[in-house]
Amino acid sequence: MDKLKELLGSSIFTQGEFQIKVAFSLLVILSFFIIHRVILTFLKRSRSDPRTKYRIRKLSAYMSSFLAVVVILFLWAEKFSQFATIIGLLSAGLAIAMKDIIVDWMGWLFILLRRPFYLGDRIEIAGTRGDVVDIRVFQFSLLEVGNWVESDQSTGRIIHIPNRYVFTHHLINYNNGFGFIWNEIPVLITFESNWKKAKKILSTIAEKHSIHFSEEAKEALKKKMARFMIYYKHLSPRVFTSVRDSGVLLTIRYLCRPKKRRITEENMWEDILSSFSREADIDLAYPTYRIYSPQEKEKNER
Repeated sequence: MDKLKELLGSSIFTQGEFQIKVAFSLLVILSFFIIHRVILTFLKRSRSDPRTKYRIRKLSAYMSSFLAVVVILFLWAEKFSQFATIIGLLSAGLAIAMKDIIVDWMGWLFILLRRPFYLGDRIEIAGTRGDVVDIRVFQFSLLEVGNWVESDQSTGRIIHIPNRYVFTHHLINYNNGFGFIWNEIPVLITFESNWKKAKKILSTIAEKHSIHFSEEAKEALKKKMARFMIYYKHLSPRVFTSVRDSGVLLTIRYLCRPKKRRITEENMWEDILSSFSREADIDLAYPTYRIYSPQEKEKNER
């Protein structure tokens, strides 16, 4: 502490040159801030797409900050060796006090270099699911999906997550595999229904709505196999048969885009309902109860 007080009371803080350099440093910061704001003003008037605007805005912020730091370092180059001792004495305390901020910054570097997700990807982390809409130095932001809204639809809420979470929580990326996910639609029909005909109808509907996804998936899978050990023998939609208490369960399994799960499911259900309504020997099943009274039992026995 005595050494620190001695340094703080040294002549470098009382000379006129020091005050001049402080003023120039503030002027540099103000100048780059104004330049950045001017760029943002022109960007708002631009007709570029939102993704391009976002990238230019981020690049402007990073470059302005970087250049301001470089200019200030050159400005203080002569006195930097004298500040090195002060910085060394304060660094230990700052490292402890700002531990989370430092880890957030390291998380930001990890996101930029390793790319666990990109802007626009749908991810799930720390129990929160959403689309990445912003990536900053200390946090990234998600447009929340799910929660009280069904089928991965947006809730409209923006959730800000510290960058350090990429080190401490499981990260699920819906887009970083090969761009598709498997979805299943369970269709329960009665035991009395013609389940073979129903299965054939469901297979036709599944092929109709997912055949183009399967073709795209094959091309995407070839590109991703060099990075991930992803292997699927069958990418075409299938219908699986099983039995439940209330009837025969036919489950459609097919590929779809992560953000198109609800719309593809809706289109398929509309076709299913329309097709089954035209078949007299196919009925959807639901839980039912039968109650027999002693009088009805006697009547049935007669």
